Amino acid sequence: MTTPVLDVRGLAHAYPDGHQALFGVDLHVHRGERVALLGPNGAGKTTLVLHLNGILTAGAGSVSVSGLPVTKENLLEVRRRVGVVFQDPDDQLFMPTVRQDVAFGPANLGLRGAALDERVHEALAAVGMTDFVDRPPHHLSYGQRRRVAVATVLAMEPEILVMDEPSSNLDPASRRELAEIVEALDVTVLMVTHDLPYALQLCERSVVLAGGIVAADGPTAAILGDADLMRANRLELPYGFDPTSVPARTRR
Repeated sequence: MTTPVLDVRGLAHAYPDGHQALFGVDLHVHRGERVALLGPNGAGKTTLVLHLNGILTAGAGSVSVSGLPVTKENLLEVRRRVGVVFQDPDDQLFMPTVRQDVAFGPANLGLRGAALDERVHEALAAVGMTDFVDRPPHHLSYGQRRRVAVATVLAMEPEILVMDEPSSNLDPASRRELAEIVEALDVTVLMVTHDLPYALQLCERSVVLAGGIVAADGPTAAILGDADLMRANRLELPYGFDPTSVPARTRR
């Protein structure tokens, strides 16, 4: 196997109030994988994600991105390599127009002129939002804002796209459109979600986090089909959804 694009080894973290959120997590994601991070509330998923681009610092263990350690001196490059799409797009969009929001990150890295315009166009094209380039984000629908939020991250040309609950608050059509966008992206994806059918649709592999440790790591279909594992980790499928009825995914 190649060097993991994301390599988490023995990661532990305790908050200042003494709450231990992670107890030695190991996670290795290789280039091009799409991995779902599953688990009940309080499992440590958000704490883990906040270590991936240095928002939180490990109490023990290490995190590296394509061999680059996530340390204070590497934060600028790490945050370019690891793009996080927040659950609420309004936490990510703050400029007067879509163009300015998408251009903000690359411009801060020194991109200017035609090169910046091209980067903005490519990012918006990837999410099907080029026709909205001069619109104020707050005039867009929730699903459109979610897609623009993805574009702001893609404009940084990340190696890893981390998506926090990407399907939340989306209507069925917007949910489908976002899935089609994610499937077409040539980028490694780590998707934090409670939407288990979405995990099955988009991610061949899932990692279950529970009580600050990795409880399971394997094919998404196998995990969702393991009734004992699901029950032990407070994971529940929607009423009537049968994961065995979904055709097996074809590896990309």
